[in-house]
Amino acid sequence: MITVMLATHNGARTLPALLEAYRCLDPVEGGWKLVVVDNASTDDTPAILSRYATMLPLTCLAEPQAGKNHALNRGMTEVEGDLVVLTDDDALPRQDWLVALRSAVDAQPRFDVFGGAIVPRWEREPESWLLEWVPQGITYALTDSAMRDGPIAASMVWGPNMAVRARLFADGWRFDTSIGPRHSASYAMGSESELVSRLERNGHRCWFVSNAVVAHVIRGFQMEESWVMRRAIRFGRGTFRFRPESEAQDRRLLFGVPRWVFRNLGETVLAIARHALRRDQRGVFLGKWALYRDLGYLAEARAKRNRTS
Repeated sequence: MITVMLATHNGARTLPALLEAYRCLDPVEGGWKLVVVDNASTDDTPAILSRYATMLPLTCLAEPQAGKNHALNRGMTEVEGDLVVLTDDDALPRQDWLVALRSAVDAQPRFDVFGGAIVPRWEREPESWLLEWVPQGITYALTDSAMRDGPIAASMVWGPNMAVRARLFADGWRFDTSIGPRHSASYAMGSESELVSRLERNGHRCWFVSNAVVAHVIRGFQMEESWVMRRAIRFGRGTFRFRPESEAQDRRLLFGVPRWVFRNLGETVLAIARHALRRDQRGVFLGKWALYRDLGYLAEARAKRNRTS
């Protein structure tokens, strides 16, 4: 038995297509169930889930406390079977998705965490700058098409398409509720990555399954430069949370922030100015992305200082 789990907050825009895709999934040995945790939605999400209650092996839960990881932890009470497949409310599975994951999990008994392929489903034709300049993995959780089956680092297992052996959750592993989406634009990225990194540090290995495919819906507003830069800020905040222990203990601080962050900011601003003078649009964009990333790092460092002061 496989338990597929996702959290949704105001997912009405993508849920109908998602649930229709689940209706078309190939049967999988041992069966499967779907657990959807509504994280305080204020749109038509509850009504949409209700319509599909008799069409799918669906269990609907509600978690009023804001935060994706709160919702995922709530869903753990409904896990059945030996495998928990985690995904998002905007990740449309290919028809053989669960069959491919089941086959890989059964064939790799020494691995406990599995990541699948994530391809884009653009709501509109992407402009060239979006494809050529934007880091696709960080920004849209899209995997490299060149990746093949085999061992991977925890950092390459991403939320829209991953699986964890259920016994790990039975042993008490849970998501860190201080990280990840929480109904605002300001948060540290890394909801599932934080858990997988902890599992890796405790000896649990990760495997990539190239033929377990989902299509991540990239909405129109997510293709605007302003949204990409906000994503860079969230990535920077997450980078601070994932920093090495040696850096976390760095005493060379200024206002509670490592001094190198301020140095990077100054150097990046100068680089942006040089690219602007040369009318190098790509250089300006990449400089701005690095600047917003470092501003996110700075914001999270200062937030920690405020929490501990």
